[in-house]
Amino acid sequence: MGKEKTHINIVVIGHVDSGKSTTTCRLIYKCGGINKRTIEKSEKELARSPNLPRNLRRLNEYYP
Repeated sequence: MGKEKTHINIVVIGHVDSGKSTTTCRLIYKCGGINKRTIEKSEKELARSPNLPRNLRRLNEYYP
C-alpha cells in the first residue's frame, strides 16, 4: 500500500490583515501541500489577471 497522508483540520482566527492567509499558505507550503509547479502556474495566472486578490499576488514573494 502507498504512503498514507494524515489529514488535519485547523482554524485560523485573527483581525483583518493580521497574516492569516500568509501563515496558512506558508504552513501548507512547508508541509509539502504546494509544489513548485503549482506556484509557477499561479504566477502565470497572476500575470494574465491583474484583478486577482492581493494575497494571490504576493504568492511569489513568500514562495520564490
